[in-house]
Amino acid sequence: MSTIRETYDTQGFVVVPGLVSSRDFSELRKASQNVISRTREGSWPHRRTVGKQFPPFDNDHPDSWGVQHVMHPDLGESAAVFSDWYTSDALTRVCAELLQCKEEDLQLELFNLLINPLSHSFALRWHRDDVKETALPEEEQAALDKWHTGVQWNTALYEDACLYVVPGSHKVPRTPGQRAHSCTLDPPDNPMSMSDAKLLTLKAGDTVFYNSNILHCASYDHTAERATLHACMGDARFSAARRRNILQHGLSWVKDERFRDQLTPKGKRMLDKLLELQQNFPGDGIGYSLDG
Repeated sequence: MSTIRETYDTQGFVVVPGLVSSRDFSELRKASQNVISRTREGSWPHRRTVGKQFPPFDNDHPDSWGVQHVMHPDLGESAAVFSDWYTSDALTRVCAELLQCKEEDLQLELFNLLINPLSHSFALRWHRDDVKETALPEEEQAALDKWHTGVQWNTALYEDACLYVVPGSHKVPRTPGQRAHSCTLDPPDNPMSMSDAKLLTLKAGDTVFYNSNILHCASYDHTAERATLHACMGDARFSAARRRNILQHGLSWVKDERFRDQLTPKGKRMLDKLLELQQNFPGDGIGYSLDG
């Protein structure tokens, strides 16, 4: 077993530096600034709004903490930069290694951008991405046992000290103390009050890959510039287990032929697996993973 896979399996996350080449890094920063500007000026409506932690997102607040659907063809050249990175050999090799699958098994899923709000610091509550905070220990364990067929990652384009995790919590239900800190819809006043919590500080260019059902939260300082690529990828052989977590974000736009045209041959193969998932599980009535 490789070192990064062993760390990922044991801790639920692993930090990998240097996946982004210097040329790609410059292009990704430029593309990020473009879509951030469009979002903040109101010409890109797909955003994560301050005050709303999880989908469905609304437009009830003028400040944003994220940009949704950054590979959408309506974003033009920037979208192509993001899709090229998402399907790059450097990234897909790591994902396949962590998922213990072949690269041809990889399924295209979500790609968003996490940013600093302009005027309002913001936080997410302690959560697992596809397990309700009210889940009983046996329900948690059942969900965790099957949540090994996808990987999520954050690639920092500026230093990022926002994400808190509880190492190893991707395998076991919460302790009574951890449950007490994660059973409400409110973000914590101090994330480090959670038992065994760890702050992950990423340097610009670092990527943290993590199991998205690890117990985690985040805190966004509006005074610290942030542009962090936030995405996930799955093993299509087991995609049914991930359908709600992926399809809840509304991905009808991936059927646009312009999106297929901007993808590499590998990207097109990955897209076909997502389209098959959509066909097998229509979005109506699929529901949402979390409240808040």
